[in-house]
Amino acid sequence: MDFLAFSHPLVCAGVVLVTDLVLWRMIGLNHAHWRTASRSLLFALYSTALLKADLMPLTTIPDKFSGAEHAMAVTLGIAWWLFGARAITGLMILALESRIERKGHLLQDLIGAGIFLIAIVAAAAYVLDLPVKGLLATSGAVAIIFALAVQSTLADVFSGIVLNATKPFRVGDVINIDGVEGKVVEIDWRSTYLLTSAGSLVVIPNAMAAKTRIINLSRPDHFHPVILTIELPVRLRPASILDSLHKALKGCRELMLEPEGSVVVKKSGLRSVEYEVTGYVKSRDRRSTARNQLYDLIYRQLAASEAARPSSTRTIASTRQSAALDSVNVLRTLPTDDRKELERHMRLSSYPAGAAILQLNVIPDALLIVESGVVTVTLERVDGPYELGRMGPGEIMGEGGLVDQSPTVVIFTALTDCVIFRIDRLDLEERFDEHSELRRALTGLARTRTQVRETLLQYRPSETTPAGLLHWFRGRVARPRDLGKHHHP
Repeated sequence: MDFLAFSHPLVCAGVVLVTDLVLWRMIGLNHAHWRTASRSLLFALYSTALLKADLMPLTTIPDKFSGAEHAMAVTLGIAWWLFGARAITGLMILALESRIERKGHLLQDLIGAGIFLIAIVAAAAYVLDLPVKGLLATSGAVAIIFALAVQSTLADVFSGIVLNATKPFRVGDVINIDGVEGKVVEIDWRSTYLLTSAGSLVVIPNAMAAKTRIINLSRPDHFHPVILTIELPVRLRPASILDSLHKALKGCRELMLEPEGSVVVKKSGLRSVEYEVTGYVKSRDRRSTARNQLYDLIYRQLAASEAARPSSTRTIASTRQSAALDSVNVLRTLPTDDRKELERHMRLSSYPAGAAILQLNVIPDALLIVESGVVTVTLERVDGPYELGRMGPGEIMGEGGLVDQSPTVVIFTALTDCVIFRIDRLDLEERFDEHSELRRALTGLARTRTQVRETLLQYRPSETTPAGLLHWFRGRVARPRDLGKHHHP
């Protein structure tokens, strides 16, 4: 502090003020810690300069200052209060940084306004020696009149304070306020701004947002719900329908295993029963894909369900076989005579959940068609078993054994109770010569699945090596991560 003795202390104080303004401009907004630290240090230097000049901002200006010095002393005394208010405001905002939204400046502005108001009143009382009591009484009456005039605006402002303190939503969240859904793009003194999916901007007063129900669709951020409502005839037995809907949930690869999805009977009427199907995805962007996939799986599981078939057709022996053949694209084009011949030789098998349908390294001697249920396909890799895909009604297994007698390289396991039709190899091989398109279709399917398996067995994602000895050691022993998910083997 010796440099302060080389010049008049009041001049040094003025230099410190100018230095603060220059540094505040030079240090960018991205270095808030440095800006606050420099301002606090300069405020200490400023206070020291005033003390050396025998100027105490907590008292009136001494009589030894007269003329231009007195005016300068008054100015610097008032500046001390404002300078201190700025320094304290910066420190408080820095301390509350983790609790304050970066894009919502309402709480910061209110903190700064309160501190500056106190500083102005204190400067008027101590530096200017004004009658503060009368000033406060007059300003109180004016404040009451002003508050009554802007009552609705004040309600929005204080509601904004509550919203910023409790944080039911943040900028960037997708919320639903009183039936209006959109992404929060800004929260200011009076209003919350939502950008809807239609591209329009909705302005909601903070007072309304604080009083109504708020649904934050972005929290928790690690999963998001997918809800479908299915309405079915009342004649269908609910237990069978619930079983089919549960199988559809398990068969949807887009849905998370945890938390587990659910199916409930939401409403029952004289003609229909309404079911609600709920699942969860990791990202909001996957909700549409999961919803579409889930609708398709529900349709297939219900079409394969005994309960959904008309009772008049259940007695016809070939109905289920014919429906199974219709569900497979490669078999749908066979002539009527060949289809009827295959229907007579199709055999029905049932597998409980967890049962192995096709083991590893087995040459399939039949084509297997899933009529109902969910089958999981597991690939054995160096880093452990990997679920390659899930199969539902209308999908086939064992095509490799029919095409080139190749053994299975994956394991087919019943994820739920499954009903599967079996067509022996000899019954299909008799039709390969007459229908070459059937062999080509099965060969193409087998080749595609083989390429997918080989890609997953050979490719390993590159891993970045983190810094530090401990991270390096962990990187040496960490196992490769799983690759992207595929729906079919």
